[in-house]
Amino acid sequence: MKDEESYGGGAFPPHSGEASSLERTESLERIKSCEHGEQQRPYIVRPNADNPRDLQIAGLVPMSAVDWPSKLVATVFCQGCPWLCPYCHNHAIIDPRIPGVVDWERVEALLKKRHDLLDGVVFSGGEATRQISLGAAMRRVHEMGFSVGLHTAGPYPSRLKDLLAAGLVDWVGMDIKAMPGAAYEQVAQRPQAGVKAWESLQVLLQYEDVVDYEVRVTVYPQGPRDVLEVARAVRDMGVHTFALQQARSTGAPSDFLATTDGWDERVIRWAQEIKHMGFRQFIFRPAV
Repeated sequence: MKDEESYGGGAFPPHSGEASSLERTESLERIKSCEHGEQQRPYIVRPNADNPRDLQIAGLVPMSAVDWPSKLVATVFCQGCPWLCPYCHNHAIIDPRIPGVVDWERVEALLKKRHDLLDGVVFSGGEATRQISLGAAMRRVHEMGFSVGLHTAGPYPSRLKDLLAAGLVDWVGMDIKAMPGAAYEQVAQRPQAGVKAWESLQVLLQYEDVVDYEVRVTVYPQGPRDVLEVARAVRDMGVHTFALQQARSTGAPSDFLATTDGWDERVIRWAQEIKHMGFRQFIFRPAV
């Protein structure tokens, strides 16, 4: 379910972390103009950690039923990500040098208008934990009477721990892309990415008594083939909810190849094996 309004630019966030589709509206043209030096508002070089207005927002979907399982939420897409995953569903908002195009005031105005309709707000991206103003934004959402969800790939374990320890997050959708090491760096295209992501997962599990979560892995034809190893590893860590997602081309870079001969059948076989691994809940999100 998606509201008829959407603000900002972007593409098609994946599955339940797949989030709602961000329309390529006039605001996306504003993002493109920023890439050519025509910034629409002053670029904040030193954001204030205590001010939600400093959060750089690339897009806002006013109503989504796919970003937080069983919840109806607004989704805030934060600008910028430190990683360069080839299948990224929001490729247009990765560059952290581009300022946001949606003011925080617009988020608050939406929440005031839909107080009896929405369950909460999901902060997605990009990578939301990249921005130090995120905590202030989450706190403000709580003050307004809404729950807070977070989509993260875990590149900043200490920041994630601070958010969880402060009680600012009610649900986390965490992406684990591969086993640590070369396979992870193949996906994220950054050194030590796997070390940080798996450390973030350990942090998340320290708070599982008070924070609900979903751990998920997204597979694509040119990616690592260690998905079953990943599933077993997170199961052995105590993860209770696990999702297998099949990458799609929508919103990804133009040269991304989402399927090859026999790919769908291979992913289905993986899903069948994971289904019997003993997770309390397993979710399969195919590309179609």
